[in-house]
This record gives sequence, structure tokens and C-alpha cells, in this order.
Amino acid sequence: MSRSGDADAVTAAAEPENQLDAGDPFDAADVRTLQRKSVGVLGGSQILGGVAVAGSLPAGALIAESISGSEAAAGLAQTFGVVGAALLALPLARVALSRGRRAALAGGYFLGSLGSIIVIVGAVYRSLAIVYAGCLLVGVASAAGLQARYAATDLASANRRARSLSIVVWGATIGAVAGPNLLDVSGRWAQSLGLPPLAGPYLVAAVVCAVTVGLLLVFLRPDPFRESLRLRGDVDSGVSRPRIRDGIEHLKNRPRAVLGIGAVAIGHVAMVMVMVMTPVHMAHVDVSLQLIGLVISVHVAGMYALSPLVGMAVDRFGRLTVIGAGAVILLTACVVSGLAPADDVVTLGIGLFLLGLGWSCTLIAGSTLVTDEVDPPERPAVQGLSDLTMNVAGALGGVVAGVVVWLASYQVLTAVAAIPVVALAVWASIPACRRHSNTRSM
Repeated sequence: MSRSGDADAVTAAAEPENQLDAGDPFDAADVRTLQRKSVGVLGGSQILGGVAVAGSLPAGALIAESISGSEAAAGLAQTFGVVGAALLALPLARVALSRGRRAALAGGYFLGSLGSIIVIVGAVYRSLAIVYAGCLLVGVASAAGLQARYAATDLASANRRARSLSIVVWGATIGAVAGPNLLDVSGRWAQSLGLPPLAGPYLVAAVVCAVTVGLLLVFLRPDPFRESLRLRGDVDSGVSRPRIRDGIEHLKNRPRAVLGIGAVAIGHVAMVMVMVMTPVHMAHVDVSLQLIGLVISVHVAGMYALSPLVGMAVDRFGRLTVIGAGAVILLTACVVSGLAPADDVVTLGIGLFLLGLGWSCTLIAGSTLVTDEVDPPERPAVQGLSDLTMNVAGALGGVVAGVVVWLASYQVLTAVAAIPVVALAVWASIPACRRHSNTRSM
């Protein structure tokens, strides 16, 4: 996929930095100022949300295991979080359509804060059902974090759309690193309040999610989605009575948008399948927890740390080019990880880093392609559908990964994970997906 053959790169580069309707009182400089402010606020919310979600996930599993004594119950705690993110992706999108991004994102984090409190109650009363209910709502904060990346594109020009999105994705790096490292400190805080130590991360999550709600409500003004509609003259375009199925209907004649959703979902499912079973694979040969944690940390770095560079590449070389590059990187990751002995920490670290980087490429390029190809009033609905597809794919990938390793081996798993990635590469080469449609840029 050469740069010259990627029409979206040429089109984006040729478009002016911001397109406004004639006679609008805002000029391009005003829009750029609003965009920088929106990205800054969204990036801050992503950092805070990342602390809440990343810190609470391992604690939820440990709480469930301490109550039930079952590793299967521990895994279900994380599963409920994924289910919560999937179930609320479309409702949050509907709120964004009718009331704007600010209300949708703040609502998601409010439910995350409420869910954290419910988990604490479940830990105190040792009720597995209450813990699972709380984990379900905490997953909604994860859904809000995913939709924040799309909010960063509402006021972005076409030739800077991926960079704006990637900056918000990068904000998750800080949260993903800081969250788990607060386990000990938060545990002592919980003990000082007479709560179980494992409730500590959820205390942090409850407070941090509440702060994020305040940040969004106070500073994400004007609302980027509604402002983008106003600048285009689409305020009265029927968005006050949105229907999600309209967004699904909109995809029928948008093969590139469907490809974008597919790229996000396939990159995610391949990443989840290999990532979730790598610690198990290493533990079978008694690799220390510290070294397993190091490999996973390197993987997280691959997912987030280079996202601004990935965003620049998407804007510079085109969406399809980076999707293709992501597929190649994911395939390389599967080969490297599959050939590495279980105790070869260095090689597995390289494989997992590439796995994260390939995921970053497909996520950022695919998400940008979805935004490019869908008309602004329909974007939140289609973007919500994209996140729903991504979360469902990840949940299924985790289940399939466990079954494959149980029936065969980790090496077979990496080969199975490569199959949808190959399909993505073939899909992206279809001529209908390579033709750029004339969507409006803002």
C-alpha cells in the first residue's frame, strides 16, 4: 500500500486546515483554539480515567477471588467490566447525539464512580453479585474513555484528525502505568478507613471518576460535537431525536467506514488473544511475577507510548497505509511470540511490544477512517457501534484464546490470532475500500 495509492492521504493534505460555512462569526483561528482546548481537556480526562480503570481492574479480580476462592470467579470480574463497556457504548453514543459529548462522557464517568462505590460495598459485605454489578458499571468508564478519542476529532481538520485522536489515546499511557502502581498506597488508605485493603483501588477510582466528571462539565465548553454541527449549520438536522439504527443504515454505502470498524475490531481481537494468554504461558515454566509484569508493561508501552507518532503517520501517509502497516506488525508479533520459548523474556517482550504497536496502528487509523467517511450528524452513532464491535470482539477473543490454549498450545494460539489479521490485510486491498468518498471534512 504505497503512499501515492492512498487517496485519503492526498485528499486530507489538500483540504484547508478548517472548513467553515461562509459568514460564520468564527474564523479558522477560533476553531483551532477551541480544538486545542478540547484536546487538552479530553487528554486530561483520559489520564484520570486511565488511573481509575487500570488500577481497579486487577483489584476487582482479586476481590472476586478472595470472596469465592475461585480463579474463574476472578476472571468473571474483568469480563463484567468488558460487558459493561460493550453494553453502554451505544447508549453513550445516543446521549452524545442528543446532548453532546460533554454529557455523554461525564455520564459514563459518573456511572464508573457509582460502580466503584458498589464494588466497595460488595467487598465489605463479601457479596460476589454486588462486586460484579459494580464491575459492570466501572466498565462504563472504560467506554467513556474510548469515546473520548472520537470527541477529539469533532473540531479537527481532516489533515490533523488522526494526530488529535492519538494525543487523547496517548493520555491513557499515564493512567495505565500509574493506576496499578497505586495498589499498595490505596490499600493502606482503605485500611485507615476500616475497609478491606483491596477496596483501596476502588476508592481511588470513585474519587478520580468524580473529578473527571467535574473536569468535563466545567471545561469541555463549548461542546465539541454540537459546536461542529453549529459551524456547519446542522444544529437542526434531526439530531435532537437520534436513532442508532440510522447510523447502522448509514454504513451500507460506506465500505471504507466498515473497513475502519473492522480494522479496530480485528486489531483488538488479535491483541487480546495473544496478550491475555502470555502471562499464563510464562507462568507454566515458573517465570517470576516480576518478569511477567515487565513483559506486560512493555506491551502497554507499545499500545500507547508511540500513539502520537502513529497519528502523525496516519495523517502523513494515509489511513489505509497505516492499517496495512499495523497488520504487518501484528503478524510479526504473532510470529515472534509464537516462536519464543516461554522463559525467553526478551523475545516475548519484543513480541508483545510489537503486538501493542500493531494494535495502536489499527485503532488510530481505523478510528480516523470511520470519522472521515461518516457525515458529522451520524458520527457518534457509528462511532458507538465501532466501540461496541471492538469490545465484543475483545471479549470473544479472550474466550477463544483460553479454549485454544487448553485444547492445543500457545504456539497454535498465535497462529489462530494471525488469521483475522491476514483477512484484514486482504480486506484493505479491495478496490472499493481504497476509493475515497467525498465526505465533508469537519
